[in-house]
Amino acid sequence: MRVEALNGRICRSGGDGIGEAVTGTPAGLVRREGGNMAGSVYKVIELVGTSPESWEKAAKAAIEMAAQTLRDLRIAEVMEMDMQIEDGKITNYRTKIRLSFKYEGKD
Repeated sequence: MRVEALNGRICRSGGDGIGEAVTGTPAGLVRREGGNMAGSVYKVIELVGTSPESWEKAAKAAIEMAAQTLRDLRIAEVMEMDMQIEDGKITNYRTKIRLSFKYEGKD
């Protein structure tokens, strides 16, 4: 599986060839003032993680996948939780998170 940022969208695809895209925040940048983050800029993206077991494992999957390609992950906020249902049975738990990481602009 991989996570890529493409034109404001985060794309996650697995070995099965099925991909999923989630739109990030419009500007996607947050500037934090005060404390030890003064003068830092953070990018905010949205991801959807899935798990056949629980919402917690779905959120964990999204964060662990993002950590493979992004550095300095800071805060994850759960935005939504839902389930996929087939034939009256839950097949997947889905957790949508907003994730921030330190933005490193080019000098």
